[in-house]
Amino acid sequence: MNPKTFAQYEARAHIIKALAHPARLLIVDELMQHGERCVCELTGMIGSDMSTVSRHLSMLKEAGLVADQKRGQMVYYRLRVECLLGFFDCVESVMACNAKRQQELLA
Repeated sequence: MNPKTFAQYEARAHIIKALAHPARLLIVDELMQHGERCVCELTGMIGSDMSTVSRHLSMLKEAGLVADQKRGQMVYYRLRVECLLGFFDCVESVMACNAKRQQELLA
């Protein structure tokens, strides 16, 4: 495998790892569905304190998935890319396929 290709796989893995937590998936889904949100709005939805939610947002931002904008004392986050909806649709398809296979095994 050439180094350039392996570096591309590492970059992909970095992005996927940023999504690999239920709270971060919830954040991304919320931003997809409702647009930008501040940390205070996300804190109640996730059920974690502000510092934990901020860390999750930092990971998503560092991976290039969200962008932020400071307005006064508040920081608002939004998705940088809209293609995540397609990714989530794919994950849901895999989940449905897995459930169907499980039912077939139990029958």
